[in-house]
Amino acid sequence: MIKYLHDAGIKSEWAYAAGFASIGLSFLSWTVSKKKESAGIDRADRWGIFVGQWAPTFFGVGNALSTYER
Repeated sequence: MIKYLHDAGIKSEWAYAAGFASIGLSFLSWTVSKKKESAGIDRADRWGIFVGQWAPTFFGVGNALSTYER
């Protein structure tokens, strides 16, 4: 998979940037869900956690790409 991503032109820096962006998106989705939905804080927490799970994946892919690029 990492070879395919590398061959497709994906760089490790992009994966790291996506990881940091997903942290911000996690906070944003939690805030929007908390304010706009009437389901309460539980649903807002679930949205924040769901999006927050993306960050470690992107950072892991970034590390793998970085190793492959060497």
